[in-house]
Amino acid sequence: MVFRSQFELYSAFPFLPNSAERAFLLLASSRPQEELSMFQLPTINFTPEQVASVCETLEETGDIERLGRFLWSLPVAPGACEAINKHESILRARAVVAFHTGNFRDLYHILENHKFTKESHGKLQAMWLEAHYQEAEKLRGRPLGPVDKYRVRKKFPLPRTIWDGEQKTHCFKERTRSLLREWYLQDPYPNPSKKRELAQATGLTPTQVGNWFKNRRQRDRAAAAKNRLQHQAVGQSGVCTLSEPGCPAHSAAESPSTAASPTTSVSSMTERAETATSILSVTSSDSECDV
Repeated sequence: MVFRSQFELYSAFPFLPNSAERAFLLLASSRPQEELSMFQLPTINFTPEQVASVCETLEETGDIERLGRFLWSLPVAPGACEAINKHESILRARAVVAFHTGNFRDLYHILENHKFTKESHGKLQAMWLEAHYQEAEKLRGRPLGPVDKYRVRKKFPLPRTIWDGEQKTHCFKERTRSLLREWYLQDPYPNPSKKRELAQATGLTPTQVGNWFKNRRQRDRAAAAKNRLQHQAVGQSGVCTLSEPGCPAHSAAESPSTAASPTTSVSSMTERAETATSILSVTSSDSECDV
C-alpha cells in the first residue's frame, strides 16, 4: 500500500520515526509536489507473518480500536494479499473487530467461509452465539432468557468451520453428559468437594454441575411418581371379578348411569399420573448452560 503523503503514513503509524524526524517530514509534506522528490520514502510492506504477529499482539492486549485501524490501513507486499486473506490470526482479528463494531454480517461471512483450527473455536463460537443473541434481543426488544437463548442456538447452529463436529445434546457435549451420569449413579447428592472435582473433569462450573444433579433428581422423582400412579391404576382395575357384587362391571349391569368401567378408571388414573409428572417436572433442565 502506498500512502499519498508522509502525513498519512505517520498518522497511521506514529511509532515509526522519532519526534524530530516526524516534524521534519511533516514540514516537508507541505511543500509543492515537485520539491518532494528528495523526501519520498520507500513503500512500507509487511509480510503475512509480520501482520499476523501484530494482530495477535493487539488482540491479546484487547486494543480493538487500534487493531481495527491497523487492519484498515494494512500495507502488504505485492502478491501477499492471498496469503493475508488465508492466515488464521488475521482472519480471527478481522472477526474480532467485526464483532466489537457490531458488523455481524461480516462476522458471519468470515466464520462461515474460512476453516479455523480447534484452538480458535472457543472464542469464535462465543462471538457467533453472542452476536445472534444481541440481534434477537434487538428484534424482540427485551433481554433473552435461557429458553430464548436455547431457541436461538437451535435456529443458528454453529458452522462446521468453528466446530469440531462432536454432537452436543442440549449444550453439554455427550462425553460430559456420560461422565455426569456415571457420577450420578454412584452418588446422586455430591458434596461441594465432589462438585468441584467433577467441574474440573468436565470443564463446567460447580454451579452447572449442581444444577445438573438437581434437575436429574427432580426428573427421576417425577418419573417414579408417574410409574407408581400407573401401577396403582392397573392394580385397581384388575382387583374385582365379574362375580363380585362390588365389581364395576357387575355394578354397571345394575346401574349403567352411575358405574365406572375399568377402562375409564385406568384412563382417569393415567391422567392424574401425567398431571403429577407435569407438576414435579422442572422448567430448566441440564440443557441450558446459561443457568
